[in-house]
Amino acid sequence: MTMAPRNPTTQVERRIESALAPGRFISYKVNFEFVRELEAAEKQIARLVLTEPGRAAPLYESFLAGCYAKAEEIDDSSGTFGQFIGKLFCGWIIARQAACADPDDTVARLLVWMDNDPYGFSYQLETDAAKVLDKAGIAAFEKLIRARFESAGTAPSVPGRSPRRNLDYQCRRSSKMLRAVYVNQKDVEAYATLCQATELTERDCHALAKMLVARRKPEDALSWVERGLTLGRQGPSGSMGGEDLARLKRELLTKLGRGDEATQGAWAEFYKHPSKCSYDNLMKHVPRAKHATWHKKAIDGAMGTDLRSLMQLLLETKELGRLAELVGRSKDCALEGVSHHTTEPAAKKLQKTHPSIAARLWRAQGMRIINAKKSKYYNAALENFEQTRRCYERAGLADDWRCVVDEVRADHRRKTGFMSGFEEVVAGLVPSKKRSFLERAKMCWGMPQAEGKQ
Repeated sequence: MTMAPRNPTTQVERRIESALAPGRFISYKVNFEFVRELEAAEKQIARLVLTEPGRAAPLYESFLAGCYAKAEEIDDSSGTFGQFIGKLFCGWIIARQAACADPDDTVARLLVWMDNDPYGFSYQLETDAAKVLDKAGIAAFEKLIRARFESAGTAPSVPGRSPRRNLDYQCRRSSKMLRAVYVNQKDVEAYATLCQATELTERDCHALAKMLVARRKPEDALSWVERGLTLGRQGPSGSMGGEDLARLKRELLTKLGRGDEATQGAWAEFYKHPSKCSYDNLMKHVPRAKHATWHKKAIDGAMGTDLRSLMQLLLETKELGRLAELVGRSKDCALEGVSHHTTEPAAKKLQKTHPSIAARLWRAQGMRIINAKKSKYYNAALENFEQTRRCYERAGLADDWRCVVDEVRADHRRKTGFMSGFEEVVAGLVPSKKRSFLERAKMCWGMPQAEGKQ
């Protein structure tokens, strides 16, 4: 008896269904592993595109249908599932093109899916779609979106209709999609004309400037950057578009031989918001021969900024002497207000050369935890106080350590879950919660501890 040949399409669909795990809720913790299984199934379809694209495209459609059906059974707070669905859409486009499908039909179906997306998985899909569409596909895409844009722009909006049905919304949405197409085509003229028909924004100016840079027209790009910065000054401050424009302006000034202006612009930004990022931007535009001078000027200019930013800057620029001085003149309550993401690396850097300063930073981390009553992190607080004790002992400041002990005992004596471990730290023992399971078991059994474990 001969067995019927297996249907490869059915095999792939079974793999897809198995990966989607219908009926099982996917929590946030296992989201990444779940998507990794989906990606493995998608690779199987992607291989078919090279040999049998006519079969691959329907499989992508089946996969998309399954993902939308799965949407109610997954916590996609990380967005990885949504990103994967965007990848499926792009794979479907590539498969359709490889199968020589009608480009008008491909983009029409794509837009229908984007219009009827209750979960927003296709949000801004036009950007990725424009990158994978071939010449005929991008022309069809532009033609269809342009028709929507023009029809939406000539008809009045209807009060009471949902935003997705409102023609004003459709006009704005179509214009965004056209912008993505023109950026992909690097069509400066069409993009600028579209901005004249809608509203020019900082992002538009940045996009136009980048396209002109690609055309090796830095002077024209700079004029768009200046226009965008003017728009930014007229609107809300601190936008991401404004930061991108300022960075691009400095790059263009340097390219045009106006490096001094770029340096002054970077200095103005650093002086306004001193940080490691703005410091790096400044030093990137400073001539190498003047690095030392500008470094000193930057550190002096940053001394009035907030404690956290200044500590980070001094740590990253290896100004450990100034960092020690800063911590030394700061009050304990101020140090306790700084996150351990800043104080811990600073303490580790200072504990060999400035043990007394490092002790205050370790103390601040421990106090920050127990003052906030974060019992989940009491073990970390015990480690912080253990480091505090060691640093004070290394610095020969036993009295300062006793002051910390008295303060903790007076203010936190009722935290019994913490105080037992703290008293072990005071006695110079390894806190019981840090000992391994076997070490604790041997102590209960009465077995002697090896040297160095006390």
